[in-house]
Amino acid sequence: MSTGNKFPAIIMALLAAIFWGISGTCAQFLFEQKGQTPIWLVSWRLLIAGLILTVYSGFRKNSDVFAIWKKPKDIVQLLIFAVFGMAAVQYTYFKSIDLSNAATATVLQYIGPLFVVAFYAFKHRKWPVILEYASLVLALVGTFLLVTHGSFQQLVISESALVWGLLSALTLAAYSILPVQLLRRYSPATVTGWGMLLGGIVFSFFADPFSVQGVWDSGTWLAFSYIIIFGSLIAFYIYLYSISIIGASTASMLCCTEPLAAAAVAVLWLNVNFTGVDWIGTICILLTIILLTL
Repeated sequence: MSTGNKFPAIIMALLAAIFWGISGTCAQFLFEQKGQTPIWLVSWRLLIAGLILTVYSGFRKNSDVFAIWKKPKDIVQLLIFAVFGMAAVQYTYFKSIDLSNAATATVLQYIGPLFVVAFYAFKHRKWPVILEYASLVLALVGTFLLVTHGSFQQLVISESALVWGLLSALTLAAYSILPVQLLRRYSPATVTGWGMLLGGIVFSFFADPFSVQGVWDSGTWLAFSYIIIFGSLIAFYIYLYSISIIGASTASMLCCTEPLAAAAVAVLWLNVNFTGVDWIGTICILLTIILLTL
C-alpha cells in the first residue's frame, strides 16, 4: 500500500492519541473542579462506550458479537480481560490523575510497554536485546526526573500518586496482553465492546452509576460528553481502524502523541506546572516507546 493510501490512517492514529490525551485533562477538570470521583466516571465511561460499541459490532457484516459467548474458555478470558485489563487500566489511570495531574499520570502510564517486554522475556525465557535495555534505562531516568525533578531528597508528587501511576502502567501491560488470544478469533470491536460493557457492570457494584454527585453544569456536561464520545468511542474506533491499515507497531508509536497532548492541554487549560525537567522526563519515556517499537 502506498504512503498516500496510508496517510488517512496515520492521521487517525494521531487523532486517537490526541483525543485520549485531552480526555485525561477533562477527567482532571471533573475531579478538581466538579467534585466527580474516578470510580463513578469509569463506571459511566465503560457502560456507555461499551454498550454503543457492542451494538455497533452487532450490526457489522459477519458479526461475531454473540459468538464469543459460545465457548466457556473464551468467556473466562473475556471476563478476565474486562476486569483486570479494561476496567483496571481505566480506574488506575483516572485515580492517578486524581492524585496528581493528567500530564504526569499519562506519562507514567507509558512505562507500560516495558512490563509487556518483561512478561514476554520471562515467558519465552529470552534475555532482552540491547534496545530493550536502553529503553529500560530511559524509562527509569524519565520516571526519576518526572517524580523528583532530579532531587534524591523528595518527591514532587505524592507517594500514592506514584504508586497508582505505576499500577496504571502495569494494568496497561495487562490490557495489552490479556486479549491477545481473543483478538485472534474475534474482531477488535467485539472484544473491546464487551470488555468495556462488562467492566462497567462490575464497577457498578462499587459505585452506583445512578447516584449523581458533584456539580453538574455546562462545563461538567461538556467534559463528560467529550470523555465518552471523543475520548472513548471515536478514539477507540479510529485507532482500531488505523491498526488495520498501518499495523499495530506504527500506530502505537504514533500514540506517543498522547502524553504530549495531555501535558500541553493541562498546562494551557488547567495551569498545571510542567517544568523543563518534566518535559525532559517525558521525552525520555517517549523515546522508550520508540525504541521498543523499533
